[in-house]
Amino acid sequence: MGIRFDRLALRLGLPRPPLVPVVRLDGVIGRGGTLSQGGLTLAGLAPVLDRAFAMPGAKGVAFVVNSPGGSPAQSSLIARRIRDLSAAKNLPVTVFVEDVAASGGYWLALAGDEIVVDPASLVGSIGVIAAGFGFQDALRRLGIERRVHTAGERKSLWDPFLPEKPEDVARLSAIQADLHQVFQAHVTARRGAKLKAPPEVLFTGEVWVGLRAVELGLADAVGEIRSTMRARHGENVRLPLMNPPPKRRWWMWSRTASSGPSIGDFMDTIADRIERLRIGL
Repeated sequence: MGIRFDRLALRLGLPRPPLVPVVRLDGVIGRGGTLSQGGLTLAGLAPVLDRAFAMPGAKGVAFVVNSPGGSPAQSSLIARRIRDLSAAKNLPVTVFVEDVAASGGYWLALAGDEIVVDPASLVGSIGVIAAGFGFQDALRRLGIERRVHTAGERKSLWDPFLPEKPEDVARLSAIQADLHQVFQAHVTARRGAKLKAPPEVLFTGEVWVGLRAVELGLADAVGEIRSTMRARHGENVRLPLMNPPPKRRWWMWSRTASSGPSIGDFMDTIADRIERLRIGL
């Protein structure tokens, strides 16, 4: 409808209202596989990003971030594509944080030339986490034998069905340290002199509310998308949404006329809640 209106206005010689395409980055980053649907990946978002930056007459592109994090690689790839398109199209990027931009979610927020948060947003978590379970006693009680064969003595790492090994923990810690350094370097490169606290404060994995994030220089201002864009581009600014919010698949409610909830829906719900409860109120 908006594009048709623009074409009609152009034919009639009427001025077009200011336009700022909006892209939502909502959910866990990098989820995939048969038990997960959606999630944020570059492959899934690339067509949406291309459309947003190709909109005729756009004054910029706005992103709404609401993510507890996820894959470091996908966080980096998505943010890099946004920056590449911003440079290629010469369009500024403004990021608006809703509930949370933590860990990989904050990495996505760093793609913005400006980060705007709600006073109650949760921002930061500049760290790396690995969590799992140990099932070796359960297997023994059930009479199940674990069989793993590898070529390469370090092929297997942190197997949840075997007792935890100190050497595995040391290897995992080294990987986490390397990823943490990459994350810190990216934050420093993107925020630079805006940062108002030393690394030993900012890079501990701590999460802050929006107001405190602005004080620390992790964000630029407090606000929300409609009032901010209207103040900058006028009351008639159009904010077309390039992608709809993901469907919430709570297993107890995701029924159809012919079938009940699937195990995939249930697992998606559990995985999503685990990620969000790490930083939830």
